[in-house]
Amino acid sequence: QVQLVESGGGLVQPGGSLRLSCAASGFTLDDADLGWFRQAPGKGREGVSCIRRIDGVIYTTDSVKGRFTISRDNAKKTLYLQMNSLKPEDTAIYYCASGRRPRSWQSSCLSGGWFDYWGQGTQVTVSS
Repeated sequence: QVQLVESGGGLVQPGGSLRLSCAASGFTLDDADLGWFRQAPGKGREGVSCIRRIDGVIYTTDSVKGRFTISRDNAKKTLYLQMNSLKPEDTAIYYCASGRRPRSWQSSCLSGGWFDYWGQGTQVTVSS
C-alpha cells in the first residue's frame, strides 16, 4: 500500500534553511502527482509546491517562490522540499502527498483534490 513518511522538520531561525524529505513506498514516484502542503495554526491547508505527473510541470505558491524548491529522487523514492530564507510565517505542519490524476486534468496541482495519499506531517517552526 502507499505510504508517505516526512522528516526534516524542526526549529530554525528566520533566514535559515531546512530540507524536508518524504520517503515513499507502494508506488513509483515518476508515475505520480506529488506535492507539498502546509497548515499553520488556525488556518486551512495550503498548497506549497507540486509536480504534475503528466508533464513534470512544477507549480509553486507565490509566497514561497524563489525560496522553496521541490525535487524528487526516483531511485531513492524520495520527494524533497528545500526551504531557504525561512520566515516566521512559514511556520506550519508540512505534509507530502501523492496521487495519480488522468491527462484530462490540466490545471495547477496546488489543490488537495489532486491527491489521495498523505503523510503524517512534520512540524516546521521559524522563530528567533
